[in-house]
Amino acid sequence: MAKIRHIAIAVPDPERTAEFYVKSFGMERAGYTDTPIATGVYLTDGTVNLAILNYKMDKAVGKPEGTRYVGAHHFGFVVEDLDASRKEIESNGGKFFLDLPDQKDTLYYEMKFTDPNGIVFDISHHGWVGTK
Repeated sequence: MAKIRHIAIAVPDPERTAEFYVKSFGMERAGYTDTPIATGVYLTDGTVNLAILNYKMDKAVGKPEGTRYVGAHHFGFVVEDLDASRKEIESNGGKFFLDLPDQKDTLYYEMKFTDPNGIVFDISHHGWVGTK
């Protein structure tokens, strides 16, 4: 069974937003990212990862506003079998749109999809920094 372990929000200032969630809810910093796609801060409650991202590429956002989008962006499922999950997702109307990064054998590889309503989600076989 897949498990939700990752929620991502898009914001203009990841550090300022992270500080809010650390101070308000006691979340812990789990890591940082600075890639060609986004910069951001990863927080954790010990089970779920909150990715606070500032996107650099419209394609990676997957929304009409592109990098101007601010708000809840996507959520992620840890799955046992990426290929079987992709087939199931696509057979039920989901659409694949991006691999992050391109190599599946990296520790934090994920596949990004939209559901039939256009809601963005991703799947990973290893999870995300700060997840169980």
